[in-house]
Amino acid sequence: MQGLAFNAVGRYCILHDPNFAGGDYYDGEGPGAGLAGARMLAHITYLSDEGMHEKFGRRLQDDANGRQGGFGIEFAVESYLDYQGRAFVERFDANSYLYITRAMDYYDAAAAWGGGSLTEACRRIRAKMLIVSFDSDWLYPPEVCKELALALTQANRPVTYANVPSHYGHDSFLVETEKVGRLLRGFLAR
Repeated sequence: MQGLAFNAVGRYCILHDPNFAGGDYYDGEGPGAGLAGARMLAHITYLSDEGMHEKFGRRLQDDANGRQGGFGIEFAVESYLDYQGRAFVERFDANSYLYITRAMDYYDAAAAWGGGSLTEACRRIRAKMLIVSFDSDWLYPPEVCKELALALTQANRPVTYANVPSHYGHDSFLVETEKVGRLLRGFLAR
């Protein structure tokens, strides 16, 4: 449910950017501020509190020393998010972001292929499955991954489930390559 909520706020940022122009912005400036805001919000969901604390803490930017209470970029985490937002605008289209997040919101395997039952939907699966979750991922928390593993088990489908300890949040799959690689090699060897 949190993913739906974050996607809704991200779309709100884009749709309410004055340069959105109903999605017909290609001859103009485009909704850069809205898309950057959406990306900044999404990027927070990829991290974990522990990882953000370790990476940024409450560290001020070098040029922010002596200033307090302004609304510019004063903290390191603000600088990081600002960079992520601006870099995303340079390589991604706002309309694409809107449609991709909406498509993700509507994807529901249980409804589409199981009459509302995830177990029934899993009966269609013929491959052996490896499901890996990360204990600090709150975008796709371990409970959701366990629910899928349980549905596969209830559907008598072969499944291996692993919950990997990591403080990198959702981005763990990009960072914990050694741990994930070990799991994949073991799974594929069987």
